[in-house]
Amino acid sequence: MLSISFSPLIPTYALWAVGAVAALLALVAVLSRGPVAILRAIALGMILLALANPALVQEEREKVKDIVAVVIDRSTSQTLGDRREMTDQVRAELERRFGSVADVEPRYIEADDGGGDDGTRLFAALSNGLADVPPDRLAGVIFVTDGVVHDIPPSIDALGFKAPLHALITGRPDERDRQIKLLEAPRFGIVGKEQTIRAQVMERGGTGSAFVTVRRDGQVLTRQQVRADTPFSIQALIEHGGTNVVELEVEGLPGELTQANNRAVVPIEGIREKLRVLLVSGEPHAGERTWRNLLKSDANVDLVHFTILRPPEKQDGTPINELSLIAFPTRELFQQKIQDFDLIIFDRYANQSVLPSSYFENIVRYVREGGAVLVAAGPEFASYGSLAQTRLAPIIPGTPDGRIVEEPYKASITTTGQRHPVTRDLPGSETSPPAWGEWLRIVGSQVQSGSTVMSGADDLPLLVLRREEKGRVALLLSDHAWLWARGYNDGGPHLDLLRRLSHWLMKEPALEEEALRASVTGREIHIERQTMSEHADPVTLTAPSGAETSIDLTESRPGLFTAQVEGRELGLHTVRSGELIAFVSVGPANPRELTDVFSNVEALQPITDATGGSVRRVAMAGDQGITVPRILAVRSGSRFSGGDWIGIRPSESAIVRGVSVFPVALGFLGLVLLIGATLAAWLTEGRRRA
Repeated sequence: MLSISFSPLIPTYALWAVGAVAALLALVAVLSRGPVAILRAIALGMILLALANPALVQEEREKVKDIVAVVIDRSTSQTLGDRREMTDQVRAELERRFGSVADVEPRYIEADDGGGDDGTRLFAALSNGLADVPPDRLAGVIFVTDGVVHDIPPSIDALGFKAPLHALITGRPDERDRQIKLLEAPRFGIVGKEQTIRAQVMERGGTGSAFVTVRRDGQVLTRQQVRADTPFSIQALIEHGGTNVVELEVEGLPGELTQANNRAVVPIEGIREKLRVLLVSGEPHAGERTWRNLLKSDANVDLVHFTILRPPEKQDGTPINELSLIAFPTRELFQQKIQDFDLIIFDRYANQSVLPSSYFENIVRYVREGGAVLVAAGPEFASYGSLAQTRLAPIIPGTPDGRIVEEPYKASITTTGQRHPVTRDLPGSETSPPAWGEWLRIVGSQVQSGSTVMSGADDLPLLVLRREEKGRVALLLSDHAWLWARGYNDGGPHLDLLRRLSHWLMKEPALEEEALRASVTGREIHIERQTMSEHADPVTLTAPSGAETSIDLTESRPGLFTAQVEGRELGLHTVRSGELIAFVSVGPANPRELTDVFSNVEALQPITDATGGSVRRVAMAGDQGITVPRILAVRSGSRFSGGDWIGIRPSESAIVRGVSVFPVALGFLGLVLLIGATLAAWLTEGRRRA
């Protein structure tokens, strides 16, 4: 390639000044002396040309191939229907077509889901994929997508290139789908009260109505028919504290795109207004204040505490009206308001005819209907006044055998207790013997039912837990837990033990023996299975698309099995183990990719038209095959598409391999000779005229 360049011998501004003066002198000479002055003007022009120092430049260039970017959409919406197969077929056909196009290098760019809830970002992927390509080397861009793109630039100026943009749209125009959309979903609710959830069924190509199934914690609450595109309301009772998972699922349409958006999950955190605890102390003793301090330290606990100071057998003749004692409101507590309490604690209580037998029957009924009772036993449990000798006996997990062992011993966690959330990993239990203080008394008992989680002297049961229908019962066979609180022999974890015990009785979800939990970090799903069994069966992970995966669990601690798996899809995942169910969301629970699932030829139309490109489907309704247009090189024109072809614009990009410079003037010496010759001619002409 040959071109001319200039390297002035004087500054550019001086060259322009000399040129202006020379032009003025030449004009004056021509006007005053006539045509003879043209020679002088030519001489001045030659002087200016010499000052500009022209040179011929010859470049050796090597033509490089043009780049055509092919962006393949691999977002979640591209997995719906047969779009994935369409995309693979289109890519294979494009590879074959580009194989016959000379001087073109196709660059394939894969575009996954954007981070968070950014959706499909094809233009960002295009920019990153062409970071090392000069804009003038780009001959064209082809998108293989369903048209659901969330980062379309507002104008052609924001593209950064002038090549034609074409979009090949997967999917079909006759797609049908049904989804459920949440309108109002509460995050919190009071236990025992109902919360309202408002939702709407949206569909295209549907029947106008559908059945919606409502579940709470995996159990079906109701199934009702609703009209499509019309809001409806669901009343959900908050049954327990912690997370109450309410699931709304609409029946699918035959042949719909996906059923991943047919379900919406509302996790509602159940909050108790107050945990009401009734503490009944049979007599004043050293450990009484330990229970009181523990329960009063929790701001969420409303404690009612009675201590029986004057049992019926202690009669000293003092008139009742002269005693400063409060009468025990037995009828009010154990008949009228017993259901108001979440936990009843009998602390060293003996049957002293304070409570009639009918009230014990009320307590049994209260437990079986979902209440909780804790018996903190002392020596009285082995006497004739033991609660195990009352009508409370059917729910008490142990029967006293008459022994009262009074000797120092260290409480130990049993094999069962190592798996139970109440006693597992108690501070100090990691050593043998445990690193905590001694207790001095234990009441012998024969355990008929329940789980013994702690044992004491002579391997006697110390703490027994039992489920009784809907309720729970605990039996603590020593009244010396206060020794840990007082720091006797370095004390022990009394707060951890007693707080866990009381909260397990009040059905704290985190302390359930059989539980399934799931959490997520980035795209890593963490699964945790709590069980009292020695083995845990594999769990089933259901992705938003409906794909199921069986996952094996590994025991990380006694009774606790875990697993980690990558969530490859955005949206709500379901984890199941038998009747247990847990939900975890990778990214947003309702991602943008599944909000609008229909293929779209309109969204990209404005930007492709601005570049001279086109948007077209690769498959039509009822057509089983795909149609990929021909690829042609179009060197001029404003449109780069036709009925069955799309065009790319070749560039003239090349790499310079070498440069040769040939000076036209003779440099400074030639300039001196030219000026001398011109002056000589000028003087000679002047002398002749004279």
